[in-house]
Amino acid sequence: MPQAAARPTLEAVAARAGVSRATVSRVVNGDAGVREALAEKVRRAVRELGYVPNRAARSLVTRRHDAVAVVIAEPETRVFADPFFARQLRGISKELTARDVQLVLLLTEGRDDHERVGRYLAGGHVDGALVFSLHLDDPLPGIIHGAGLPTVFGGRPGWTGGAGSVRYVDCDNRGGARQAVRHLTGLGRTRVAHITGPLDQTSAVDRLDGYRDVVPDGDPRLVAEGDFTPAGGERAMRALLDRCPDVDAVFAANDLSAAGALRVLRERGRRVPEDVAVVGFDDMLPLAEQADPPLTTVRQDIEEMGRLMAAMLLRDQGQAGAPDAPDAPGGAAAEEEAARVVLPTELVRRESA
Repeated sequence: MPQAAARPTLEAVAARAGVSRATVSRVVNGDAGVREALAEKVRRAVRELGYVPNRAARSLVTRRHDAVAVVIAEPETRVFADPFFARQLRGISKELTARDVQLVLLLTEGRDDHERVGRYLAGGHVDGALVFSLHLDDPLPGIIHGAGLPTVFGGRPGWTGGAGSVRYVDCDNRGGARQAVRHLTGLGRTRVAHITGPLDQTSAVDRLDGYRDVVPDGDPRLVAEGDFTPAGGERAMRALLDRCPDVDAVFAANDLSAAGALRVLRERGRRVPEDVAVVGFDDMLPLAEQADPPLTTVRQDIEEMGRLMAAMLLRDQGQAGAPDAPDAPGGAAAEEEAARVVLPTELVRRESA
């Protein structure tokens, strides 16, 4: 069997480029202070030789691993069945790939996994963590904080961890919910129900609060708890029709729940939107467009949320080329504001309402 060709070394790149080994090292590691003409000669030699930096050796020098953990506090079956997670991961991956940073995906099937995740994060394998889909009693934020790892959360966490220490990217869940319910009441609907998400997550609580902002004296029987899944939307819709058969509108806390609600309404012979108008949340394409009828929903930019999470983490680590946070005035208050980004939402009208 022919012997594998030896991997090109830093010294070989230096010889090809006609520069010192130290110059090659500075260019490969992204350090400043190398004239552009010399840097281009090094980059050309790297391409010609097919040189690939040894990450393990480089991390000894830079004390960086060029890897970020993405921690999703949900079981595998949920993560791969819900397109929300794919969109957020796509935004994260695009930003990390552009900075030559590896993504390490960690899922939690149950509470027994939390210690495993904590040990991994504390073991010095990654430079930071992006964490989302947390539940209010989840110990993960405390475990990660104890590991001393830079962290950005997707969604407002229920955990505070001390003043000024929590960084997150979220959408305006409460304002988006108000948009949805005002749209329904503006259509003349008077019995507007709400299918919530799991109420141990801040996004679901915020959307319920937005619903109550618009109908503060609403019938409590018009609120049914779901779990952000189609099956949960079906269960909640059946419960609503059983106890409030005169319901004439439904705001579902996400598009998957709305899809489940639409199936039950068809089963029960309720026309949408003539008998019952339905609004979802997320604008999850193609789900929203292919629903029967196409779903009116609240759009949040899920992929951009993921991208901003990664950008915020890289910026806080001082990585070269990482984009800045949204502009804000100077001072401590501005720094805290830049660490908590809330994106706007938009009502997208289709045929269901």
